[in-house]
Amino acid sequence: MKYVDEFREPDKAKALIKEINKVSESAINYLSNGKKKEKIKIMEVCGGHTHAIFKYGIEEILPPTVELIHGPGCPVCIMPRGKIDEAIELAGNSQVIFVTFGDTMRVPGSKKSLMQAKAEGADIRMVYSPLDALKIARENPDKEVVFFAIGFETTAPSTALTVLQAEQEGIENFSLFANHVLVMPALQALLSSPDLQLDGFVGPGHVSTVIGTNPYQIIAEKYRKPIVISGFEPLDILQSIWMVLKQFSEGRCEVENQYTRLVTEKGNNPGLNAIKKVFTVRSLFEWRGLGEIPDSGLEISPEYKQFDAEFKFSLSNKKVADNKACQCGEILKGVLKPWQCKVFGTACTPETPIGACMVSSEGACAAYYQYGKNNPKILVNSNR
Repeated sequence: MKYVDEFREPDKAKALIKEINKVSESAINYLSNGKKKEKIKIMEVCGGHTHAIFKYGIEEILPPTVELIHGPGCPVCIMPRGKIDEAIELAGNSQVIFVTFGDTMRVPGSKKSLMQAKAEGADIRMVYSPLDALKIARENPDKEVVFFAIGFETTAPSTALTVLQAEQEGIENFSLFANHVLVMPALQALLSSPDLQLDGFVGPGHVSTVIGTNPYQIIAEKYRKPIVISGFEPLDILQSIWMVLKQFSEGRCEVENQYTRLVTEKGNNPGLNAIKKVFTVRSLFEWRGLGEIPDSGLEISPEYKQFDAEFKFSLSNKKVADNKACQCGEILKGVLKPWQCKVFGTACTPETPIGACMVSSEGACAAYYQYGKNNPKILVNSNR
């Protein structure tokens, strides 16, 4: 396929929906196992998938027996308030130029956001790449430049390679506030939670381009849940849902790869090697809504401590409770849908966010507010 329109053809979508309707009946019969079961619950892990699902009205055209659960695959949304407060603390240092991706700017801390800190005079700059932060460090040798490094395994390689570049050039005024997280420990935490009963997964595409499909074997083998790694276009997602349902109908439980045009079994070795060289796994990392998850975050390895802002600025690793009105944590766990939050669309909007899920471009609340509030945009009509 050469053009994006080929991934959005209505006729192909109709054919997939017809197959989904056909296979969903046998799938729910298999899962029922003699007991009454009304819904097949499939979690899409990635925030990019969540936005595509809302944008194209995919939920609206699925059979009523299939329910999509929106997962914690939004790196900005899972960042706890304490980390945002520490970022604001760093940015408030007069010797620091704080550099970050744009979607962190309006995430509320306990008192204010980075955007508000910038308005109050902090030198905070938005970039598209950690290499831009390194450039700022070259141009401002009299300042300490701190990059707010967030994201799953998708963005960790570019951060690691930037550290290696800084080492090669001998740039000493550059450091990371490292908050990269790992997808597999989060999925295992969800599967171990009594609050959420999941039947299968639509797996993250971008993360999987780096880590490959092999790490997901534990989901199929230990937890007995099928997972299909998916691309991000509507036909990708529909095909992935069909593939999950097909596994149920055939009594299978496997890791399958729909996103074969980019994802391989072993992943991206240069990227993985860069991560392994620069970072080590944290014993614990706090996730908004999920709490502390063992071995779920990355920190800078001892060999590269000179690039570690936590070490350089003696950060306290503070813990701050979420706003009591915000139910972002329950939404990230898939226990609630965005519209079930009491402040959704009223006190909490993209202009006046209370929680991170309404701020990030990958947040479920922002997706539903943008695409679902006033009749979702339907890709095709389905007779059901």
